[in-house]
Amino acid sequence: MNQRRNASSKSQPTKPLITKNPDISKQKGYKSQKSNFFSSEKNIFTLCLAFRIANSLLIQTYFNPDEHWQALEVAHRIVFGYGHLTWEWRKGIRSYFHPLVFAVLYKVLALFGLDTPWFMAHAPRLLQALFSAVGDLYFYRLSNAIFGNFVAKWALFSQLANWFMFFCFNRTLSNSLETVLTLVGLYYWPCMRASPSKAPLVLRKWGLAIAALACAIRPTSAITWVYVGLLELAVTRDRLKFLILEVVPIGALVLGLSCLLDRLMYGSWVIVPLNFLKFNFLSSGGDYYGTHKWHWYFSQGFTVMLFTFLPFSIAGSIKSKCWKLSGLIAWVLIVYSIQGHKEFRFVLPMLPIALMFSGYSLSVMAKSDSDTRRKGSPNSHMKRPSKVGFAIFVLLATNIPMALYMSLVHQRGTEDVMIYLSKEAQNEKVKGILFLMPCHATPYYSTLHYDLPMRILDCSPSEEKGIPDESDHFMMDPVSFVSTLMTNGSLPSHVVLFDSEEKLLRDFLISHSFTEITRFFHAHFKVDRDLQASVVVYALAN
Repeated sequence: MNQRRNASSKSQPTKPLITKNPDISKQKGYKSQKSNFFSSEKNIFTLCLAFRIANSLLIQTYFNPDEHWQALEVAHRIVFGYGHLTWEWRKGIRSYFHPLVFAVLYKVLALFGLDTPWFMAHAPRLLQALFSAVGDLYFYRLSNAIFGNFVAKWALFSQLANWFMFFCFNRTLSNSLETVLTLVGLYYWPCMRASPSKAPLVLRKWGLAIAALACAIRPTSAITWVYVGLLELAVTRDRLKFLILEVVPIGALVLGLSCLLDRLMYGSWVIVPLNFLKFNFLSSGGDYYGTHKWHWYFSQGFTVMLFTFLPFSIAGSIKSKCWKLSGLIAWVLIVYSIQGHKEFRFVLPMLPIALMFSGYSLSVMAKSDSDTRRKGSPNSHMKRPSKVGFAIFVLLATNIPMALYMSLVHQRGTEDVMIYLSKEAQNEKVKGILFLMPCHATPYYSTLHYDLPMRILDCSPSEEKGIPDESDHFMMDPVSFVSTLMTNGSLPSHVVLFDSEEKLLRDFLISHSFTEITRFFHAHFKVDRDLQASVVVYALAN
């Protein structure tokens, strides 16, 4: 602990920002309540946990199919025996490591009889809130280790106030847990400290283990850890020991345990990282879901995630001169830019690092305001607002509305409809459901939590490029597709579809004895298709 403090105090760029002697403030006749609060990591964790719990309950919208289909749906199948496995699980490019986390949660809920519609919908995000709070705590620790306590407080403010962290961090995506592990892991790597030689080498073993675990959960996390590993190799004196006695055994142990776990779940030997690499990098399989220009992360993706924190992050990166962290962000963004398929969530682990620079920039402004008040008259602070006060106002005035709108309003219909159908199914009012919408547009059995027939439109990638999937066929001619579908199979009791397709299918559904029973608001503007303003539910007349 003393070594960690020494490393923090030797961070040259931030010496003026760190209050080394809290007694000085007492001598000047005022109490530093914030300093007392942040002196306890227990207080910080409690604050972060309370914030993330409230955060998780405020997330009521749909963001990415993987949140439900690659984690909760798989976990539900493991525990309750029914659930849909997407084509990725048939190809063996997903590890069971992440879904098993939520399988444990579902098992606990089932044992205590708490697997009700409310808990099934909210408990997974509440569990992720716990993980996120741990990530927040280690984010504070990492900021403190690199820049000192004063910067760490402003960095934590940036992390909690950023709209995208609020919107995405508590979702049950593998990227969210990857982000937590990245923050924890970076804290333990000596090369990320202000004075690497002062950090105990035992910390590095923990850093290696956590890095390996992150790669087991999401193989692309290796992009981050290759950079960190090379940086450690450059600064460490015992390179051979680092490689042979640490990297190889720890990496092999975690990889071996991951492979054993997947062997147990798949029923055969499956090397998930290899299959994942082949599909996403060697064959560009991810391009099936759309591609973006090479500069998308720089011009749109990461820029939107930072939002109004962007200028503060850039300024903090320049002023702090912490090029190893800036290099990490640049490295990850560049490598991901090579791939055609791009998504916001892929670079989520880099967002806290960029927000750490924002915290640095804000701390410089706060220090400047403090110096100005000290040099001026006692009432000088009454003449004009402080620079940091104005910055906080701008950041909160832009990020809070954005966070609440995206979490409470935009694309909530597909979540609402499944919660509604879950309650109806528990009351035995639903016998079967047909989803006439782009595949994976809603949660599935993990939210419905009732074993009844359901049918979605398949969108598994074809072996040959250019061949439309079932979802594409439906979008090209909805009436003809549904007519064939219902002629060749039994009629479901409920049909769920977006209003954009409902306009085309209304007459057909009415002619087959379906009537509209309810609809849910979904979005004010389109995302990647026609405007999907609402989700409509039709039921078969008795």
